[in-house]
Amino acid sequence: MTTNRQWLINGNPRGRALEMTDFKYHESELAPLADGQVRVKVEHLSFEPSQKGQLEVIAGYSSGASVGDVMSARGIGEIVESRADGAEVGAKVLGLLGWQEYATVSAKSLEIVPDDKFLTARLGPLGSQGLTAYFGLLHVGKPRPGDMVVVSGAAGAVGSVVGQIAKISGCKTVGTAGGPEKCAWLKAEAGYDAAIDYKTDKVKAKLKEHCPDGINVFFDNVGGPVLNDVLARIAPRARVVICGGISRYEQETLPAGPANYFNVVFRQAIIEGFLLSGYEREHAVALDRLMGWIESGQLIYKEDIQEGFDNIPATLKRLFTGANFGKQLLRI
Repeated sequence: MTTNRQWLINGNPRGRALEMTDFKYHESELAPLADGQVRVKVEHLSFEPSQKGQLEVIAGYSSGASVGDVMSARGIGEIVESRADGAEVGAKVLGLLGWQEYATVSAKSLEIVPDDKFLTARLGPLGSQGLTAYFGLLHVGKPRPGDMVVVSGAAGAVGSVVGQIAKISGCKTVGTAGGPEKCAWLKAEAGYDAAIDYKTDKVKAKLKEHCPDGINVFFDNVGGPVLNDVLARIAPRARVVICGGISRYEQETLPAGPANYFNVVFRQAIIEGFLLSGYEREHAVALDRLMGWIESGQLIYKEDIQEGFDNIPATLKRLFTGANFGKQLLRI
């Protein structure tokens, strides 16, 4: 009988930073498959800030879990055993596989994917991050040619795609990121017109410099002081898309609302929260367009691939310290 190595949930980090003790190493024996099930050898895992919500049991944004559960995560792997029609051994699949070497799941819960050069991209720009950028910007932000689009967390998996779709849409773009390497990549590779290093630059002054006529669309992945500085610069009828707020994810007490929020009234602007759920019927069209942009070179992406099963918990922590550069993945 094969032993399955796993990482289990062992703590609740609500209001604080993740700790290694929030996860517990475990070994279990693999049980025989039931009808309709497959065994998947996990090869790559995806990491998103919302995974912290699993440990905190935040309803609505993450499904929540319990101490002792295998930490959930999207991943890609290979079917090594099958008792399901149409799910052949050797096929590559994508789905909720979890932090473990082998996932035993219903074949119906998995998507069979091509084993091609875009395999891991299906966990990023051709997966939920790309779809989040696509629908959040185009359906909520509604950019128009000539608009000034500002993106926080612009070097991340979502933000980097948002900026490039904005450029494809004929917009001017400014992104915020942490550190000179990320800011240089935004301008040289991702096509941003300007980049602001929130760690060293005075963000408010830089926004005034780069956005003299105001900001038409703000795609926010961070929240906090950056959101407040942007609200001071919004143009009339601006659209503010609230996609994430990683700056607040580890705070015990939620911060006060942005001081400049009343500028939304003066500018007759709109602030709208966004989640990916609800756009499922349009996924195929969006993915076709994203793939087309990648193949044409209009959309590039960067992957940060860590290595090794033992390194899984530390890889999630990278998201909250800004250590990751691009889509955070791990190769088991």
